[in-house]
Amino acid sequence: MKSALFFEDITPQVNQPFSVEGVHQPDELASACGVWISAAGASMLSGGTHQLRDVDCWMWIAAQSGTFTLSNEEANVQLKPKESCMIPPGTKGLQLVANQEIRLLWLMVSGPLSTMFLQKMGALPRRMMKQGTLPSQLKLAKHIVQAAVRVAAAQDASSAQLQQLLWAMLASHSGQPVAMDAVLSHEIAKVIDAMRKNQYKDSFSLSDMASLSRMPVETFRKRFVSEVGMPPQSYQLFCKMERAKTLLKEGCTVRQAGVEVGMNDPYHFSKTFKNIVGMSPSSYSKTAQQP
Repeated sequence: MKSALFFEDITPQVNQPFSVEGVHQPDELASACGVWISAAGASMLSGGTHQLRDVDCWMWIAAQSGTFTLSNEEANVQLKPKESCMIPPGTKGLQLVANQEIRLLWLMVSGPLSTMFLQKMGALPRRMMKQGTLPSQLKLAKHIVQAAVRVAAAQDASSAQLQQLLWAMLASHSGQPVAMDAVLSHEIAKVIDAMRKNQYKDSFSLSDMASLSRMPVETFRKRFVSEVGMPPQSYQLFCKMERAKTLLKEGCTVRQAGVEVGMNDPYHFSKTFKNIVGMSPSSYSKTAQQP
């Protein structure tokens, strides 16, 4: 079936797009928080062009499988699996173009503090921003969709549950110990906390991390992947780039940001940043600081 809320197919296919979605009206406590999930859904779309409806709140879209492009007159962003995009309120004329069947998750975030919240998640105020997405965030997004659908059906879900999941998304993005399905074990949480307290200035080797966890290297690596959803050094690099983005927003030079995350070679830092974030650190800094 067509999505009544998010997509309006403008090139009908033999196999029409399929979506599940739920709309959420926040309760008094959720409203008092200043930010809440107003809608969420999961979509499987056939190849072709799909029109996104104009909305007046933040949108977060993550690719689960397949590659697609989000574009309008102002921007063109390609998303691969395990990448997400944050779309500012008021973005108009946005189309999704896919060459094959794709699966994606999407959230709409509303409230007077939603812009501040999404900026903490890496968004830029007036520009679509692509970034990598942690496995734990994808899992949490699935839980948000399930909860939103239950809320819409007046079943066992509440604003409190959606708020908890939304803030867990931010905690995970900020490098706090959040597992995909449950609380992280003490051993893995200890390693993640150590990296976070260090503010990602040092580069922990696999043996350094295993030593902190007091586990053999291979045992630690398998446990980390099982609980966090990605290899430990890939997770460390993700956190380093998120820290660098924060520093660049605060006015640090590219060289300073690189040094702060343990990359003293500006060329190596810039290349790594662009590979992960999708734009050079100098371009990101200029865009983030535009009035």
